[in-house]
Amino acid sequence: MGKFAQDPSLEAKMHQYQIVGRAAPTPKNPTPKIYRMRIFARNQVLAKSRFWYFMKKLNKAKKSGGELLAVNELHDASPTKVKNYGIWLRYESRKNTHNMYKEFRNVSINGAIGQLYQEMSGRHRANPGSIQIIHATTVPDDKCRRDHVTEMHAGKLKFPVIRKVPHCVKKLRTTFKASRPTTFLR
Repeated sequence: MGKFAQDPSLEAKMHQYQIVGRAAPTPKNPTPKIYRMRIFARNQVLAKSRFWYFMKKLNKAKKSGGELLAVNELHDASPTKVKNYGIWLRYESRKNTHNMYKEFRNVSINGAIGQLYQEMSGRHRANPGSIQIIHATTVPDDKCRRDHVTEMHAGKLKFPVIRKVPHCVKKLRTTFKASRPTTFLR
């Protein structure tokens, strides 16, 4: 475990794919309209499945009656810089369909989408299959709306040091102590 190691089970590994496809050419329609979508999924197979889910809704094109022209994974330009991400989504609850806008701070858009799925399952009990991401983009600091994001924009942000334990002199240190240590500053 390194300095920045994290348990992989705590974070959903989402990937961003660009999928280009269309309905298969027919004698009635020899040049069907080509559709390009940005899809977030855990792997390429799920991304293709999601693409055909949306194509079925858009123009009645199924996987059996369509073709994929390209499947590419998209990567962030600067995955080491923290950015604000705004995500517009729609999800189906037990009773209704809801539209939402959420903001996250992360180093990559894939991490922000992973945070989104975690938050939606925790706060709204939303199944990942019922979430449709409409639009996801970076948001400049002055356009952010949510308090948990804007509070991180202060230039001189400081975090308190909690439970700073003072070290005693080297010659007085022992492996076992008769009295309990004081873990607070005087």
